Amino acid sequence: MEDISVITAVHHPLRRRIYDYLQLFGTSQVTVLSRALDSQVGSISHHLRMLERAGVVERAADPTGDRRTSWWTVARRSLTWSADDFADSPADALLAREAQRQGIRVQFERLQRWHRMHNDPVYAAYVGHSMDATTWASPDELQDLSSRLLRTMREWREEIDLDDGQDRTPVFVFSHAFPTEL
Repeated sequence: MEDISVITAVHHPLRRRIYDYLQLFGTSQVTVLSRALDSQVGSISHHLRMLERAGVVERAADPTGDRRTSWWTVARRSLTWSADDFADSPADALLAREAQRQGIRVQFERLQRWHRMHNDPVYAAYVGHSMDATTWASPDELQDLSSRLLRTMREWREEIDLDDGQDRTPVFVFSHAFPTEL
C-alpha cells in the first residue's frame, strides 16, 4: 500500500505532469522542465522538492559536470493504490478519494484531448483504442485481473527498444475495473 503522502504528492496537477515528463524523457534539468511544462522555474523546483520528499523523484548528478544546475530523475516507475486502502483513517481516506478524483480528471482530459487532435497528421499512423466489458467476478478474480493488467503493461513497456530508430510519441494508457450495477 502506498503512503498517503506519495499519493497526494503525485496527484497535484503540475506534479503529475512533472512525474510523467521525467518518466518519458528521463533525467532532466529544471529549466528544461520549466520550458516543456510552461511553468516558472521556481514553481517547478518547489514541486520537485515535494515529489522528492514523497520519494517519487530524486536529484541526479549533472551530466555536464556544471554543478550550478539542478537535475532530477524518477525514483519510482509506478504507483499502485486504491482509495479503499485507507478505510482505517478517515482523513487519509478523504485525501485518497480526492487524489482519485484528480487522477480520473487527468485521464478524461487526456482522452478528450486525444479525440480533439486524433485527426492531426502528426498522429495519422496512431490508432487509439477503447475496450470495455461487463462480466462476473469475485473480489479475488478482480484483483487477479488487476495484477495481470499491471504485469502486461510492465512487460510491454520493457519490450520497447527506444534506441531502434522508430518514431514514437508519448502514449497514455489507463484502465478501470470495478463492480457495477446494470
